[in-house]
Amino acid sequence: MKKLLLFIFICLVSFVRAQDDLAELELKQEVIQSIEDQYSDLSALSDKIWSFEEVAFQETKSADALCAYAESQGFTVKRGVGEIPTAFTAEYGSGEPIIGILGEFDALPGLSQKTVPYKDPVHEGGAGHGCGHNLFGVASLGAATAIKELIEDGKLQGTVRFYGTPAEEKYFGKLWMIRAGLFDDVDVVMDWHPSAETKANVQSSLALVDFMVEFTGQAAHASADPWNGRSASDALELYTSGINFYREHIKPTVRIHYHIQDAGKVVNVVPDYARIWTRVRDTKREGMEEVWKQVERIAEGAAMMANVDFEISLISGIHEVLVNRTGGAALQANLEYLGPIEYSDAEQLFAREIQEATSKPQVGLDSDITPLEETQEHPMGGSTDVGDVSFVAPTIRLGVTTAPKDTPWHSWAVVACSGMSIGHKGMGYAAKALSMTMVDLYQDSELRTKIKEEFKERKGDYEYKGMVPDGPPPIDASE
Repeated sequence: MKKLLLFIFICLVSFVRAQDDLAELELKQEVIQSIEDQYSDLSALSDKIWSFEEVAFQETKSADALCAYAESQGFTVKRGVGEIPTAFTAEYGSGEPIIGILGEFDALPGLSQKTVPYKDPVHEGGAGHGCGHNLFGVASLGAATAIKELIEDGKLQGTVRFYGTPAEEKYFGKLWMIRAGLFDDVDVVMDWHPSAETKANVQSSLALVDFMVEFTGQAAHASADPWNGRSASDALELYTSGINFYREHIKPTVRIHYHIQDAGKVVNVVPDYARIWTRVRDTKREGMEEVWKQVERIAEGAAMMANVDFEISLISGIHEVLVNRTGGAALQANLEYLGPIEYSDAEQLFAREIQEATSKPQVGLDSDITPLEETQEHPMGGSTDVGDVSFVAPTIRLGVTTAPKDTPWHSWAVVACSGMSIGHKGMGYAAKALSMTMVDLYQDSELRTKIKEEFKERKGDYEYKGMVPDGPPPIDASE
């Protein structure tokens, strides 16, 4: 009798689970359909942002366009959050869980480009979306809208919150949004980024710090009395020489960059002012900080040798990404359900022409679903202020194909793809995968608990503190 009762119980549990799985699948089909219904509007919105060509903290028209779409869909929009005029949140629903989704929309200076497979700027010297952020914010908002519709219909319970996050490419706007407490109550955050491959991203990024070094000396006539001058430019050259000699003695995971912004105005004056923007990266925050302090000492030594004064000021800095494999695995299942993006012959030809123009193998677009990778201890690549978000809330990350394989990122080639159908398809796909995974998060409290447990374990006892100077963000800073 006991065995019979146990068998009946197991059958009932299996039946209930099957019914739950079927209901969840139906909700996922609904968000997929929502994205397809929005697709024309989302494509037009991404093209509009692509055409605005707005760089860090100047994304006024882009932010307005995204806010207008969110408001038209019934979201409550809060503008100018975190002391940033172009930062905003768009929220719908009430109560828990609160699932956030990130959306970027800034362009890169100097990358203006038409939607053609050869270099041809729309505006010579203008900006362009060489990282595909015109697609990023739009796809995330489309996903948030699909979830909003389910909450509105009573099929999901909780709150969906879209974060409009400006200035990722330069000043890292999310830092000030975090400082303002905008992520304090969120349960899980979704994030994606345009890419040359499609995968659940379970790799970290590079921690980074930006600081300005300014040298101040004494001007003098460069020929008549140079002995009366103390050259700030000499100090700058000594500083860069010191950095470049130091490169031999840093770990392979470290990167150091600099941008000379002012080294004097004319050739016949000993310059009394020089300025250089310096950036240090490493795969781990601790390693980055060690190199950062040494590079600052090099600046002090350069100033001493040139007999000038110096000042170092922090611009901002970002953490490496705190990976969440539990969330990545949930996302991976949805990618495998969706399958690869399908491209037309014309799109593959466009991709191969891009590859030819950038001296890459002409293999076209790769949208195969990459299997869930092992997380590397020291992955190389870029940096993102999503890393800081990942230290205050569990963050699930996605990459989706929006440009040909091996395409140079932050280049005209990515801009070209971001403004046409190749980019649109990646945007739509990302919106589907994100919203499907958000359905999992709303429906499965056990999944949310496991994601949070992994977050706490990986973070350990580290107390997050953003690397930003006191005061407001540098909205009016010059290029």
